[in-house]
Order: sequence, then structure tokens, then C-alpha cells
Amino acid sequence: KNYEEQLKYLSFHDQLTGLYNRAYFENELMRLNHSREYPVSILSVDLDGLKLVNDTFGHQRGDQLLIACANLLKKTLRSSDILARIGGDEFTALLPQTDIKAAENITERFQEQLKAYNLERQDQMPLGVSMGLATAKDKNADLHETYKEADDLMYRDKMYKGFDSRSQAIMSLMTTLRERDFITEGHTGRLEELCIKLGKKLNLPKKVLSNLTLLAQNHDLGKIGIPDSILLKNERLTDEEWQIIKQHPEKGYRIASLSADLSGIADLIFKHHENWDGSGYPLELQGNNIPIECRILAIADAYDSMTNERPYRKAMSHEAAIAELRTNAGTQFDPDLVHIFMQILEYQDSQSSKRHDEE
Repeated sequence: KNYEEQLKYLSFHDQLTGLYNRAYFENELMRLNHSREYPVSILSVDLDGLKLVNDTFGHQRGDQLLIACANLLKKTLRSSDILARIGGDEFTALLPQTDIKAAENITERFQEQLKAYNLERQDQMPLGVSMGLATAKDKNADLHETYKEADDLMYRDKMYKGFDSRSQAIMSLMTTLRERDFITEGHTGRLEELCIKLGKKLNLPKKVLSNLTLLAQNHDLGKIGIPDSILLKNERLTDEEWQIIKQHPEKGYRIASLSADLSGIADLIFKHHENWDGSGYPLELQGNNIPIECRILAIADAYDSMTNERPYRKAMSHEAAIAELRTNAGTQFDPDLVHIFMQILEYQDSQSSKRHDEE
């Protein structure tokens, strides 16, 4: 009998959120259609950026957002309302005996709950939704049409936000990323300066220099989904941990592809860990098949990382870093670019010494 009850429960409920499922929602839609429960309002809700969260942090974090959204909706709605999860990131609520004004009050309460939730978790990915609301005034109105209207309005809301919504989510990711060791503002600024100096020395076009600036600022975007326990680990990484690290160019590519501001450098983010001799990842590209921006970034990033302290290691001397670059020229790094980079550093040193002597 208990097993039968469990099967009955599962047949009408979503296992993740505990809400009703699509089958139950459709049954209730038919039951209420042309009933005495009019006016009936229908609220359609879709979670914004779930794919971005799943691609970046994994499906477990995405599931947490779905559960949070479900709980906020349950907290807002009345016991007589019927709330269901009808798709991967879609929720729908049937509101019997609810006119448009009352329904709008409910959506306003939900938005207040959503705002409070995000204010309490400013260090996390914000929970955002798109919504559509429609009302069937009397029993002559077909609820299937009302549901379609609510759904269309929700998608219109999502399209209206469009890239703006995704850009906000990505800005939130970047803020979180900059608070972690591997992309401190100091590192990003120094890296950008070194890359642009090398790019200008090569007389690269302005568009390439612009891409180089963006790449210096955002190349490690995919690392937002990698735990600190791996990124900041003092000991040698295990094979499994190394495979997780190697996923970050692809994760960064997926995130950047969703951003109007970063889509132009998504391919560069994907290829920024390729090595001159083909030993890099993820595509094992060789030589000039690697974009010039990525070859420049590799040298500047390696030098800045070696000459600045991190919580998990001491900084190298300038001389030791130079020797390391020379050793890896022709394998990890473009040998011609390493030579030009050395000239830039030597010029910087001479200018610094000249200023010191004058003082």
C-alpha cells in the first residue's frame, strides 16, 4: 500500500522541487476549464541563465537555483493556488478565483521575495526570472488559450531582457572571479599592460589590440566553476583534478558565447592554453595555427604569474622568470614573441635604471 502511494505521489510530483509536475498541471487545467472557478489567472515563470549556471558550476548548483525559485513561489502563492514545474527551468501557477489585479499583487510579492533573496546572497550568482501573466475573466474563455498567452508573455519578457540579462549574470561571475586569488585586479591590470606593449611592438591592428585587452581581462572566466580546493592546492594535482582544470577554456568559451560583450573573443578564450609545439589543450594546436592574441597572452601571463606571489607559492626573481621563458621558447611559447618580449623587458629595465640614476 505504501509503495502504491509512493508511485501515485511520483506520478504527479516533480522529484527535485516537490512541486506538481506537468501531468498534474494539465489535469488541473482541464478540470478548471469552463468551471465555476473563474476568473482564473495563470502565471508562467522561467529561470534566467540556468544553462549558464549548469555549464559553469555544474548541474548541482543549477538544481539549487531551481529549488530556491520553487520555494520562493510556494512562499508567495496561496494554498488554493496550483504550482507546477512543467519543464527544465519552467514553472506555472494556476490561480483560481483570481482577477488580474489580485494576480498582479501576487507577482509583485514574488518579485519582492526574489529581491530580498538576492540581497542576502550578494556574493553568489543572482536568481533571475522572466514572467508572463494572463487572466481568463469568465468561463467562456478557454484556459488553454490563457496559458498560451501567459507563456508567450513570459518568452517576450525573456527576449526583451535578452543579452542584458545574460550580461548581468556574467558581470556577477566576473565580480566573484576577481575576488579569488587567480584573477586579482592587480594581476589583470599588469597582464593587460604587458599584452598591449607586446601587441603594439608587433604593430597589430586596433581591433586585435582591443581583443587582446578583453582576452587579458577575461581569459580565466571558465575557472569560476572550479573549486578553490583545486585551484589553490599546494600539492601536485591528481589526474582527475588536472582534467577538471583543463575544462576551464571550454567553460569560458560557453560563458563568453552568451555575452554580447565577450562573444567576439569566445574563440580566443577557448584556445588560450594551446602551446607552440602542440602540447597544449584542448585542441593541441601548433605554431601559427594558434591565434596571435593567445600566443601573446601565454608569455605575458606566465611572466606575471612567476614574478608575483600567490598564496600557494613564492614569487620568482625577474632573472629566474626570464630564464624560464627562454627555456620554454619553442615548446610552450612562440620563440619569436619571446625574443621581442625580452626586448620590451630590457627597455623597461633601462628606463627604470635611468629614472633611478636621475633621482
